[in-house]
Amino acid sequence: MTVLSRRGFAVAGLGALLVGCGSGGEGVRVSSDDDGSVGTVQAAGGGETSGAAKRVGPVIPVDLRIPSIGVDTPLLSLGLAGDGTVEVPPVTAHNRAGWYRYSPAPGRTGPSVVLGHLTVGDYGPGVFHRLPELRRGDEITARLSDGGAPVFRVTSVRTVPKSAFPTREVYGDTARPELRLITCGGTRTGDGYSANVIVFAELERG
Repeated sequence: MTVLSRRGFAVAGLGALLVGCGSGGEGVRVSSDDDGSVGTVQAAGGGETSGAAKRVGPVIPVDLRIPSIGVDTPLLSLGLAGDGTVEVPPVTAHNRAGWYRYSPAPGRTGPSVVLGHLTVGDYGPGVFHRLPELRRGDEITARLSDGGAPVFRVTSVRTVPKSAFPTREVYGDTARPELRLITCGGTRTGDGYSANVIVFAELERG
């Protein structure tokens, strides 16, 4: 079953899109959802991404600031890899977070999704290394290419096993502008991390 989003992309089978948590900072993986189905994100209408890109429009986020944990990062634009997985920022010394461009821009209706690494291999901590420290009420500001700067407030921070990633809660439609920040978490093993840390936030102003 394919569920179409009002934002112009589809979650085929509602497969979970997880941040890869390998020791080198691998990419987001398509994984089983609550019902055991597996799918990929596609653009509505059969194309892989073109319809979604048109719906996002010209305004994009250019940086993200989270004062309480010292994050001030430019935002890369992330799409889909050839295998249907979601891209993540490259593993570099000057690690940046990335906005999944087939989600709404921050401040528009729906969940805007930003991905960042917890660690970046031999370079050490990633841009979202302190994400688990966020608490309800903490402020997040996204600066947009048109000069706008919507401000969000954290509503919850959850650590979930990769096998139980809450796809509908992260990528499903919402009635108001919201924000999702995703990184790795849980126990570190030889292959990476066992879980994802997900921050949920709602628009306060902007």
